[in-house]
This record gives sequence, C-alpha cells and structure tokens, in this order.
Amino acid sequence: MHFEFLLGISTISGIVCHACKVIWQHLREAVMPTPKAEDWLRITEGFYQSAQFPNCIGALDGKHIRVNKPAHSGSRYFNYKHYFSVVLMALADSNYRFVIVDIGAYGSSSDSRIFSASRMVDRLRDNQLALPEPRRLPGSAGLPSPFVIVADEGFALSPHVMRPFPRRNLDDRKRVFNYRLTCARRYVECAFGILPTKWRVFLSSIQMNPDNATLVIQACVLLHNFTRINDASSDADIDQNITSSVIFDQSRTG
Repeated sequence: MHFEFLLGISTISGIVCHACKVIWQHLREAVMPTPKAEDWLRITEGFYQSAQFPNCIGALDGKHIRVNKPAHSGSRYFNYKHYFSVVLMALADSNYRFVIVDIGAYGSSSDSRIFSASRMVDRLRDNQLALPEPRRLPGSAGLPSPFVIVADEGFALSPHVMRPFPRRNLDDRKRVFNYRLTCARRYVECAFGILPTKWRVFLSSIQMNPDNATLVIQACVLLHNFTRINDASSDADIDQNITSSVIFDQSRTG
C-alpha cells in the first residue's frame, strides 16, 4: 500500500491501525450492541423458525485467523492445523451476524479453553447478559427450559451451552436432537465462511503483529455485520448452501 499511495510504510501502518480503532469505537454500538432481553428473544425466534431449535440464543464456534509467526512467541500461536493463528471466538445469530466476539487468543489454545476464559462465560455465570427467564419448550407441558448456546463437541456441556450427544448408540430422539443442533450450529460456520469472500485480508496470513491483527479482525467483524444489516442480496444463495450442508450431514448420521 505504501507504493500505491506514495507514503512511508510506518505512515500506512499507522493509518490502517487508527482506521480500525475508529471503526470499532464508532460502529460497534450501531451494528453489534450488547444484547438486551428483547434482542435475545428475537434471536431465539430466528433459530426456531430457521432451524426448529427452540430457546437458542446463538451458535458458538472458533475460527483460526492465519498470521505470521510473531517474534519470540515459541509455539503459543501454532495451532493443530500446523500454522500460526489467532482465534476469533464468536456467537452468531440466524442472520449470520455476530452477536458477541472474543478475538486474539493464542492459536494453540482449544476452543473450549478460550471460551471458558472469556468474559462471555463470566457474564453468563453471573447473569449479566440479560437473558430472558426460562420458558417451556413449544408443545411441551414440562418444566421451563433455560435459553442455551449451541456448540460442537469441542465445548463442555453447561446449563447455557448445549452440545450434541456422542455419536455412538444413538436412538431416534437423540439423532433428531443432534440433527436440529447441527442445523442451528451451521449459521456460525456460514458467518465465518462469508468473511473471506468479502474481506480479502483473510485469504492469506495477516502481515501484522497479533495486536494489530486483532484490530483488523475487529473492524472486519463490524463491517460484516454492517453489510448483513444493509445488504441482503446474497441471502438466497447462503440459505441454499446451508440447507444443502445440513441435508448431507443428516444422511451421514442416519
């Protein structure tokens, strides 16, 4: 970029980092505000309509963002996929928008470890996320059920985190539950898939130190939400892709 704009490398670096900070400071409340009770209910309704999974407040997963090996970092950023990365831990809704993110963890850490050390878990444990009161599942006369986050097998089961049953010796009820959970969880995977199609910086290693790379990822997350809110032209294609993936997953587990 310093060749294109005829500016010094340090000047360009300062401009990029400053622009990312300004985007985070001024756009966050507009496109990724702290959810309130009515926001959680809206998200829950979206998951029930699109994936038939009730009381779901979001799909959780982690994405490794490739970076160059930071100096004197040892193996802290070296992940199980055999490259250096920082982790974007995100909770997404059924519109492929990010609701809560945690960015910058070491690539060597597991998703479960990153999540357990995040502020999200502390706020869940201390009831600081304004979650609605538990309610009965649709068509059920049983006890009220809490609102939950859906995640894969890499996360630990807890009162607010739901993961699939182990795949051995599944009866029909457990198989249907796993299928519905997979349907809901696909939305965060699709959100991660949209990122590199719009923001080309994710197609190769980010040529920055981890702190500056985190600023870039933060800005891209907010811009992703901004485009999802203001540009729905690709919704049909995304919905078709997620439906095809879920149908394939069902045939494999059946």
